[in-house]
Amino acid sequence: MINDCLQKLASTSFTPLDIVQGRNLTEKLVELALHGPPEGMPMPAAPLKELTGAIHRQDVSGVRVVVFGGGTGMSTIIGGDSRSPAWTANPFQGLKSIFPQIRAVVCVSDDGGSTGELLKHLPLFGIGDLRHVLLAAIQESLLRKRYNLDSQQALETAAALFTLFNYRYEEKPLSVNELLRRGGLELNALPAAMADGILYLLRNLFSDSRLSRALSAPNCLGNLLIVSAIYSGYRDDNPRPSVSAVRNGLLLLTDMLGVVEDGVMPCTLNPSSLKIHYTNGVMTTGEYKSGLSRRGYPVERVFVDFLGLKPQILPQVFTAVREADIIIFAPGSLYTSIVPVMQVPGLAEAVRANEGAMKVLAANIWVQAGETDLTMDEPKRRFYVSDLIKAYNRNIVGGVHGLFQQVLLLGLQDIPGSILQNYAVEGKVPIYLDRGLVWKMGFEPVEACIYAADELAERRLKHEPAALALAIKAMWAARGQFAAELTDSKQWAAEVKTEADLRLPAALPGPPMAGISWFAEPGCRTAGPEGEIACERYARINRRLTALDIEDEDRGRIAEIIWHHADIPAAHLDYTRGLRFIERRNWPRSQVWDKVYSFYNPEDGFLNIRRDIGPENFEVAFLVALGQSLLGNYAAHKDVEPLLVGREIVGKLFRLELRPAAQRLSWFSDLELRSYLKLSRLLPSAVNPLVFTRAVNGEEGFTPPGLLFGLTYAWYIDNRFADHIEYKMAIARAEVSDLVPEQVKTLARRRAIIDFFREVVFCQ
Repeated sequence: MINDCLQKLASTSFTPLDIVQGRNLTEKLVELALHGPPEGMPMPAAPLKELTGAIHRQDVSGVRVVVFGGGTGMSTIIGGDSRSPAWTANPFQGLKSIFPQIRAVVCVSDDGGSTGELLKHLPLFGIGDLRHVLLAAIQESLLRKRYNLDSQQALETAAALFTLFNYRYEEKPLSVNELLRRGGLELNALPAAMADGILYLLRNLFSDSRLSRALSAPNCLGNLLIVSAIYSGYRDDNPRPSVSAVRNGLLLLTDMLGVVEDGVMPCTLNPSSLKIHYTNGVMTTGEYKSGLSRRGYPVERVFVDFLGLKPQILPQVFTAVREADIIIFAPGSLYTSIVPVMQVPGLAEAVRANEGAMKVLAANIWVQAGETDLTMDEPKRRFYVSDLIKAYNRNIVGGVHGLFQQVLLLGLQDIPGSILQNYAVEGKVPIYLDRGLVWKMGFEPVEACIYAADELAERRLKHEPAALALAIKAMWAARGQFAAELTDSKQWAAEVKTEADLRLPAALPGPPMAGISWFAEPGCRTAGPEGEIACERYARINRRLTALDIEDEDRGRIAEIIWHHADIPAAHLDYTRGLRFIERRNWPRSQVWDKVYSFYNPEDGFLNIRRDIGPENFEVAFLVALGQSLLGNYAAHKDVEPLLVGREIVGKLFRLELRPAAQRLSWFSDLELRSYLKLSRLLPSAVNPLVFTRAVNGEEGFTPPGLLFGLTYAWYIDNRFADHIEYKMAIARAEVSDLVPEQVKTLARRRAIIDFFREVVFCQ
């Protein structure tokens, strides 16, 4: 036995690389680049030190890098989190410090915060992420060369730009001087030529009448500077900037700030909206809103709606992708960062066409609530890297084949369990690596210590820009090494290509309920005019509200509610005359069965809300009443009669008589209205086609169709608004048993209601 062991040891070949942490050559080279050779082994350390030095010394100044993504994740890996005050201490780190020929293609689906305010008034794409990345992409060498600065002056300039670009105001400034004074902004902290350029853009904000409304809203100055740069390039009456105006504006800024030419580009110039489709059938519109949604169901698909317009893309984007040596998908939101970029027509194809580039997916550290906290196949289990890849595969035309070959992620084995436990208490859970499955899929997982050590000492865990940049440099040194280690890559790639050869439908088909059809005649109704962009929708909302009998203060907050919930068509306001508040003592509704303090009165066309509801309840009260208004004056008569068996009262009979179709003012056609009443469990009369009934057992209550519609309307918009409906819909989460056929029917009816609201009510 001992001799056998000795023979095995004698026959084992050993190299110094074997003592380096890592499961394959790529991981070992990354480990050497980050930490050098292991300590305490002088003999094998010598060649390892030589190798480490060679990795660090390799000249990558001419290596062309393209990064896709958006938001904090993208800016962090390029040059640090440019929204954090800590950025000013080290603004020249990250990928740009190692790969100066770096270009960012940025997601522009952002519609929240300052960007959302701009979208209300300007026909632009979302520019908030551009601001983060522009600041993060500033390069010390370019600053120093452009303005003849030393290192300290370059550092001070970056700090001054940080203050300028991240300043936010709440009230409109009356002049440039007031804006600077109120924000404590010192232009003399900038090089003279840069200060002159910034001052030019600031003055343009106040002199260009096209920007006056945008200036009036609470905003971030960095966003306004980008807008000013774009609009300063053309003076015609067309409010939509041309391709050349956008590029010239960005060139003006990149040259001024010390960013490489075409270093920051939007993925598309089109205003667009993001649509999230959940597995329960609900669809949500808007990046900001989707980030707040907690539907409790996995995301099935993500769509970018280009509003019927052909997406415009800067030609320089395709040039950068075609010439790239390295292509990186930045960490960030799965469904609101990478996927929207790759859904821009032509971009995914351009990445695949560049077969010579090293392509890397930088994976997130944490599961993201509302996005990656639930999986498609087993919603209750943890989220793995393979799930991340599958999600991209589902949502990108053509799938992930050819988009990336390696997955770079933070190695959790080096993180103390106590830190992960602390994050778990906060509800943050890491994305786990299922290494074997990822390899089997045809991708090389690369685990590395790419976290910030100083942050870890403070028990915080995040990507460290310098470490991630070094890891990419080491992977570049090892490029091409992993292909021989793949086992079933060709077979899997073929399977994926077949599985993902999808064409995303314009409208998602739902599982129809047998015997019920609610589809309207083609083309009879749309959510809004073809090609209507956000600012046009906002203007239409306000025009319609101005025509209604509503107090000015309430008109403003209603406009904000409808703007925030982009799924609500402005046409939903067409069935009401206005809004009235009713004192509690005069409230005409019985609250025996519900605590809903709003309703629609079809007799006068007004939404009615009880005056004593708090501001926090106004939104849901308004939405319930607005939803009810879509039914209009559909009911000619409603009553409840005792249900007798012999002389015994065994329940109640709810009886609804419809108005004749010609006399109705309603959102719905006759077919659609009848379909809804059947879905709400009303039985059509075999004698009178206008009559529907429902039997109610004993003293039980039930939700009448008008109230049910209003509650479901509010629930569809945001499930937190209607606990009653959320409880009813929870059956979809339960495992369906073939022992109880009624459960199958109930589930089908719930899904059919969701389909009805998605397709007929919200025209999605």
